[in-house]
Amino acid sequence: MAAVSATSIRFGSTFRTASWSSNQTGGRISNVKLVSMGISKRILPSLRSPHFHICCAAKPETVEKVCEVVKKQLALKDEIVLTPDSKFSALGADSLDTVEIVMGLEEQFGITVEEDNSQNITTIQEAADLIEKLVQQKAEA
Repeated sequence: MAAVSATSIRFGSTFRTASWSSNQTGGRISNVKLVSMGISKRILPSLRSPHFHICCAAKPETVEKVCEVVKKQLALKDEIVLTPDSKFSALGADSLDTVEIVMGLEEQFGITVEEDNSQNITTIQEAADLIEKLVQQKAEA
């Protein structure tokens, strides 16, 4: 099975973002996000600019594990297809369900999610991105 991942940054005359995703062999999902933004006077933009944002998608394996935890915590049927853009609220989760999902993710990945971060998780992709960040921080510590 082949996996594809890519990141691209292009400096151009306008600021645009684009996302692309496709199903890979075995039902895995791969995301590619592109960012382009304008510059003037041949000076590179400041990375502190509020308009400069680079988003790195989590590994497909992480997204898949998050989907499994969400299905288990919400007792969803196997026929229900979850995508990275699936919102917990659209799946019928209330605030208590979201707390239970976060606890399940903490147990699955061996991490601790701070309360501030857990309140910002509304989709599977957001959860997977946060998990990748926390796992990386744990490995560096």
